[in-house]
Amino acid sequence: MDQILSDLASRCSALLNDAPGPEGRKAVADLLSGILADPAKVDALVPPSTGERELLYQDPEQGFCILAHVYDSPKISSPHDHGPSWAIYAQARGQTEMTDFEIVSEAAPDAPGTVRATRTYQLRPGDAHVYNEGDLHAPRRDGPTALIRIEGTDMTKVKRLRYEAV
Repeated sequence: MDQILSDLASRCSALLNDAPGPEGRKAVADLLSGILADPAKVDALVPPSTGERELLYQDPEQGFCILAHVYDSPKISSPHDHGPSWAIYAQARGQTEMTDFEIVSEAAPDAPGTVRATRTYQLRPGDAHVYNEGDLHAPRRDGPTALIRIEGTDMTKVKRLRYEAV
């Protein structure tokens, strides 16, 4: 593991150990903002050859994951949460338009819930935003973008409910 990633993983672990809830996540987001202000660190963590989802690190004790994402073309995601987990989106390059939602009708395993947009904002390089458990959001990328995302657990192993915007 490269030194920049190793330092990031160690510092995230310490911050989340000291404050395992929203306060610790905010501290991790602030840490990411500082790291992403340095173009050399951005290039080390998210080289242009990165795919759309690359797991960089998973903490063996706390379970959080550090991921890198590069999107070469526009991409729109449906409204979603992170199930029983949380996530931090940290913009490295390009821009992401993020929309937050509130629930209109609850989702069920066999039927999507409905949600209504409450706020739309831009994530620009260096911006890091925390999405706690249950926070519904949808990213939109109109051009090439890169980001670091930290999840509270490996989301590839979590079944989530679906939502549709109304």
